[in-house]
Amino acid sequence: MTAQQPHDLNCLTVAELEKHAEQCMDKQTRDYYNEGADSGSTLLENSQAYSKYRIRPRVLRDISLIDTSCPLFRARSPLPMGVAPTAMQCLAHPDGEAATARACREAGIVMGLSSFATTTLEDVAAASGSNPRVLQLYLFEEREHSRKLIQRAKAAGYKAVFLTVDTPMVGRRNLEIRNQFKLPKPYKIANFAEDSDSAASKTVMDGAASDTDADKREGKKSTSAPGVHDGEKRTPPAGPISFHTHAPNPTLCWDRDIDWLRKECKPQMEVWVKGIATGEDALLAVHHGVDGIVVSNHGGRQLNGALATLDALPEVVAAVQGKIPVHIDGGIRHGTEIFKALALGADFVWIGRPVLWGLSYKGQEGVALCLRLLRDEFTLCMGLAGTVKVPEISKDYLVKVDKSGFVSRL
Repeated sequence: MTAQQPHDLNCLTVAELEKHAEQCMDKQTRDYYNEGADSGSTLLENSQAYSKYRIRPRVLRDISLIDTSCPLFRARSPLPMGVAPTAMQCLAHPDGEAATARACREAGIVMGLSSFATTTLEDVAAASGSNPRVLQLYLFEEREHSRKLIQRAKAAGYKAVFLTVDTPMVGRRNLEIRNQFKLPKPYKIANFAEDSDSAASKTVMDGAASDTDADKREGKKSTSAPGVHDGEKRTPPAGPISFHTHAPNPTLCWDRDIDWLRKECKPQMEVWVKGIATGEDALLAVHHGVDGIVVSNHGGRQLNGALATLDALPEVVAAVQGKIPVHIDGGIRHGTEIFKALALGADFVWIGRPVLWGLSYKGQEGVALCLRLLRDEFTLCMGLAGTVKVPEISKDYLVKVDKSGFVSRL
């Protein structure tokens, strides 16, 4: 990412990238990717939270050599930025996750892969080469499903597992309901397809699979059922793995599940928790020995009315006290916002929807464009703010603007 590349004169900002993606995506895909839970207020506030802060630039400093690198997974990342795990990327472009992986490899940027990807974790690893990658994980009630996925990720060289902890239930996404969202043929939830003819390979979001003719002839059942509790005991989900039936796990708890996950992943992979939004849970994460935290509200797709991730960040940072890294996702649309997140204590940020917009716009080239725009904006912001190394970025470079327009130092 060091070589200067020509501008795409049709797309000079992430905001313009979003507009291009609107034209490239069909309505079902656009609604699925861009929707938040319920009224979407938390989705909106994730972005708006950044406008509450202004940068205090320092001048007359030698900024002739700016180093944007930072530590990540016992190595160094060229930027304090990674590509967040997002599901079913073949909806955005036929090359899907493989195109994203290739763009990340060329940029040296870590990629997060969703468990519910439309490309297998092995194929993404092959497209990534030696570039670092992490696996987002839903810990299923039937542990064997998760154990198999973890073992495959270990074998494929993934650096960490990011356990999503904010989905004990699935948030209400009204457009997804109204559109009766289905994963269209020929795409499949690739990581849970044992073979090309299995019902699981055709499973869609709600568990109603798109049956093959062979399945129908053989009388195979291709529907999934969520777990239920009859008041005395709980019956786990049944049938082919689907998001709505298997991903939400209301039985997850700190004392049992984090210890199990650490034993399964270590020492090859780190264990992170994604979805922390309070100081109390941050302290529990440290207590239970996780390797890092991602402050996240699932892109505003779970609990509507929850804190914007940037608003939750300072509390989490204060609780952790530097014992483990704190990352953040949600709402970042410009390089100056990466700077603001770092100034408020984040060690690293993850970019979700803008990458999908880039993928929809021009496949691998569009993802590379998204990463380049954010890199250039962040580097420029560092220099104009008077910083030359990421550790120099602190709250001293920010002020907060209240609703009345008054400015206060942090």
